Amino acid sequence: MKAHASVFVVVPAYAEEERIARVLGRLPSFIDGVVVVDDHSPDETANAVRAVVDSRVHLVRHAENRGVGRSIASGYQRALELGADVLVVMAGDDQMDPADLDALIAPIVEGRADYVKGNRLRHSEVARMPMHRRWGTRALGWLTARASGLALGDSQCGYTALARQAALDIDWNELWERYGYPNDLLILLGRRGARVHEVTVRPVYAGEKSGLRPWHLLTIVWVIARRFALETSLVTAQRARRQAALSADQPLLSEQPAQALAGEPERAVTHRTFAG
Repeated sequence: MKAHASVFVVVPAYAEEERIARVLGRLPSFIDGVVVVDDHSPDETANAVRAVVDSRVHLVRHAENRGVGRSIASGYQRALELGADVLVVMAGDDQMDPADLDALIAPIVEGRADYVKGNRLRHSEVARMPMHRRWGTRALGWLTARASGLALGDSQCGYTALARQAALDIDWNELWERYGYPNDLLILLGRRGARVHEVTVRPVYAGEKSGLRPWHLLTIVWVIARRFALETSLVTAQRARRQAALSADQPLLSEQPAQALAGEPERAVTHRTFAG
């Protein structure tokens, strides 16, 4: 527990039987609970989790593969049920350094942020990132920043922390479930005024094979455009409703009944001139 805040870690995992025990074994003692979501792995990921002797660990298994976004949402929902105040995401591939946890959760524990993202691009070891990932991350960060209105650098980093109230305010069934989930969530948060911060985290790569393919990048761009359009439509509809309500309460001067102007010829002339 950090400053009277219950901190839970959500670990989305797919085919991570070789690494998941190491991820769980490295979590610091101040973590109150861990929710591992096995996204219908074809290997022994679930059994590897069960073999970990740690009362903080809870396992959720999907009956079918739903994607990393749905896995995170499932983990959030379970952690909220267990009383989490701060919800951290750490992937099951051991590419997130537990040493960065303190800095990641601090803005939320201190009440300065609703959502915190890691930024690998600002770290002195950024050269560890493969070049194609580095430039792809910069490009997607630029697009997501423009669509969300947030000052972002690394939109794709999965090392994040979310405040309980912010999590409760989101309809998790609404969000994109697969590649593009981080961008979808950031745009939703940004367009609705959430306080989103970035902190520098260490990029960790140990030769793992990436599941990202060129067509996934096109999907992410489409997801960004989709969420931007949805949020823009929502804002436009809200403005229209407010204007309609204002018009109903305070009709335009040109629409006022003629009898309301009777006996006040000077005001009537003034009103007609203003309305016209």
